[in-house]
Amino acid sequence: MKKLLLASVAVLAVASAAGANEVKLGIALGFSGPLDSLAPPMEAGAKFAIEKINESGLFLDGATITSVSGDSTCVDAGAATATAERLITAEGINGLIGAMCSGATGAIVSNVSVPNGMVQISPSATSPALSTIEDNGLFFRMAPSDARQGEVMTQIIMEQGINSVALTYTNNDYGKGLADSFAAAFEAAGGEITTSIPHDEAKGDYASEVGSLDAAGGEALVVAGYADGGGAGIIQAALDAGSFEQFILPDGMISDTLTDAFGSDLDGAFGQIPAPAGDGAGVFADMVGDAFDPTSAYAGESFDAAAVMLLAMQAAGSSAPADYLPKILEVANAPGEPIGPGDLAKALEILKSGGDIDYTGATGVELIGPGESGGTYRQVVVEGGAFKTVQMR
Repeated sequence: MKKLLLASVAVLAVASAAGANEVKLGIALGFSGPLDSLAPPMEAGAKFAIEKINESGLFLDGATITSVSGDSTCVDAGAATATAERLITAEGINGLIGAMCSGATGAIVSNVSVPNGMVQISPSATSPALSTIEDNGLFFRMAPSDARQGEVMTQIIMEQGINSVALTYTNNDYGKGLADSFAAAFEAAGGEITTSIPHDEAKGDYASEVGSLDAAGGEALVVAGYADGGGAGIIQAALDAGSFEQFILPDGMISDTLTDAFGSDLDGAFGQIPAPAGDGAGVFADMVGDAFDPTSAYAGESFDAAAVMLLAMQAAGSSAPADYLPKILEVANAPGEPIGPGDLAKALEILKSGGDIDYTGATGVELIGPGESGGTYRQVVVEGGAFKTVQMR
């Protein structure tokens, strides 16, 4: 478990307010790479929280919040680091939303956020390794660890009567972390993994990987990859070769871009993705209307990441990371007045008067352990060439 280190004045004093009447959030997401289709609605979610708080006129005695975005990619740690450095040193941000993918997120935490004393909240990074990363207490995430996803996926697979699977995973922190957690859970439940093979992103042909997976056998193929990248390439190669009739899809594969590409050829595929339970998601969707897709993966988590960060600033009466860092867990967890996605103005008023809030937001926020979501999951199946929700877990 991470330790919350609030000392080290030299580090934490680096970041300060951008100006007396301006607060700036950085948004670093994978606008290029194997999940680029998810980035625009995630960015829109974070900006929507900023918009709603600005509209209230109650934030830090009338301060205005602006945002600046940058491309953290999903697979280029160097590019992610450079983007975060620019946002902090050149743009003068007061807090960082991002990154989107686990490898980019970890690189930013270690190389940029910690050295600069910057608070960072990822809406979507899920690698189990991020639970124990040395972060001086500066890093939080709205998505649950893949240690839990591995358990949920095991339950779903076993309930389908499937006892042996072949496994392929994208060769990075996200893929390996999920593959390891799933393998441990599946084998502990009595399942067999016939083979576990990594795949690289941006290859033109995945026939070799699929050939090895097919030779090992299994009742289904688990594809722990990216819907806009190598995961889709694996599925295409499997369909071309007539290998595997059943595909199992973790969160990185649950995207409309996948069903748009394969349609009914994917019918019967199933999987899961972190998703909110409760009324918050519906309220959030009603608020958004047709401005962007509020049901897109991690759009709600992005809204909540920005909201939690800004509400922590309000609670501290300051936009300096050193000041509002201790307030993150306070505003995100009980006790306090429950705050849904439509209650941001109410929350600002309560905090200004010295009261307590319990922000549940669009995704049922409750930060546990090292500042991450405990998490609920939406179980899905592909029917008629589209993802359909089966149940919440």
